[in-house]
Amino acid sequence: MGNLHFLNFGQWCPFDLCLAIRYVNGNGIEENFEKAIHWFQKAAENGNEEAMFCLAKFHEFGKGTEKNLEKSFYLHQKAAENGNKKAMFSLANHYYNGKGTEENLEKAFYWFQKAKGNDFTGAMNNLVICYECGKTEKNLEKALYLHQKAAENGDKEAMFSLANYYYYNGEETEENLEKAIYWYQKATENGNKKAMFNLAMCYVNGNGTEVNIEKAFHWFQKAAENGNEEAMYILAKFYECGEGTEKNFEKAFYLHQNAAENAAENCNKNAMRNLAICYHFGKGTEKNLEKSFHWYQKAAENGDESAMFNLAIHYFSGEVTERNLEKAFYWYQKAAENGSKEALLNLAIFYQYGIGTEKNLEKSFYWYQKAAENGDESAIFNLGMCYGNGVGTEKNLEKAFHWYQKAAEKDHIEAMFNLAHSYYSGDGTEKNLEKAFYWNQKAMESNKIGFKNEIDLCIECKQPNINYHWCQQCNTGHFQQDFSKWTSKNEFIDKFIQEAQLNAKNSYEILE
Repeated sequence: MGNLHFLNFGQWCPFDLCLAIRYVNGNGIEENFEKAIHWFQKAAENGNEEAMFCLAKFHEFGKGTEKNLEKSFYLHQKAAENGNKKAMFSLANHYYNGKGTEENLEKAFYWFQKAKGNDFTGAMNNLVICYECGKTEKNLEKALYLHQKAAENGDKEAMFSLANYYYYNGEETEENLEKAIYWYQKATENGNKKAMFNLAMCYVNGNGTEVNIEKAFHWFQKAAENGNEEAMYILAKFYECGEGTEKNFEKAFYLHQNAAENAAENCNKNAMRNLAICYHFGKGTEKNLEKSFHWYQKAAENGDESAMFNLAIHYFSGEVTERNLEKAFYWYQKAAENGSKEALLNLAIFYQYGIGTEKNLEKSFYWYQKAAENGDESAIFNLGMCYGNGVGTEKNLEKAFHWYQKAAEKDHIEAMFNLAHSYYSGDGTEKNLEKAFYWNQKAMESNKIGFKNEIDLCIECKQPNINYHWCQQCNTGHFQQDFSKWTSKNEFIDKFIQEAQLNAKNSYEILE
């Protein structure tokens, strides 16, 4: 009987009540709700509050009799007055909703209190949640009323819920934020651990109070001591930056470690990533790249895009784990798809040169475009090169000029040279010798400075590239390895293509 899940008794009950239950369940006799009601009635007349409660439910749901909310209310009231806890909760529900009686929130609250035993909030919140989800102004007012009454009567969970209401659900007015602060403080004074963290956040952000980093630090510390890993993470950041306390990298490391280890089950990716960073750079502990790799992996598996990017770097470099270009590509791709701006350029390069995946110039162009939209100067330049040479897209000298100009304005040296050439030759813009001279001069001056500060090294042999991301030595070796894998079936053409590949000074001079 789907709606009569309230039938739950011990092993012994009076004869008339037992017989009623047998008729409900069809236990040894045919199921018959009318006869069940008859025997519940007999038991109720003999003062059995469980029978009164069950009979009230039959009238409430219209099982075996006509639905009658007034009778349901009356019988719930009788059962509640005789001490039945379930009936007290249902009676409060009737008063709360005005079912079978007039709506009366004071009486609803009274019976919730009677029903609560040692857990008023547990009893009340089941109903409050339903009404908060009702999305009507009246229902929210009712929920707020009960929270307020419970909080004023010392219920710490209700204090926390009330504070959350004012902080998250109410209009973001100064008055509501001040009420949120008040109830968070009351909840923390009564030992509510979750309120400690929220109160700290209020002091950090100045919500409902003035910004007070020292008080924020105090409550984050309290929350961390009570096992809140998010508080541990933030507290560690305070120690790293010296906010609200003196800088202390050892304490920061300890908190990152605790947060990560406590979060293993809850998947707190931030804590895992920060512990990896501590081991990576030796912040507050000895540098340990193996442990750094372990925690990057844990954080990446739990969805942290920054950890995915760093994991890809480890697999590419082979410094900590065996070099694996396929895994490097996989994690660059995951990082890019999850919003890592740093990974966009690397993914484009992997597709362009076929590193860890099949070469795909259209996908390379797509990811260069994504990286360029996020302001990466190398991607902006490469996008110009793609348009200028028709790589992964149609050749378009006007768009090539546009992206060279964007990259040059960001001090990209090769883009300056290309922009100068565009002005000189009139490719994608009008000829302008003055501007050609200006950008060529600027590139020459920047190049002298650039060579002092930075050398573009090959990612494989670590020797200087002869052109942007182009190592002739390594690429010559790759081409020679592939000569036996293809043929045009014309010896002269094969030789011509092979020589062109061996003599290519950048990726755009390759013949395929």
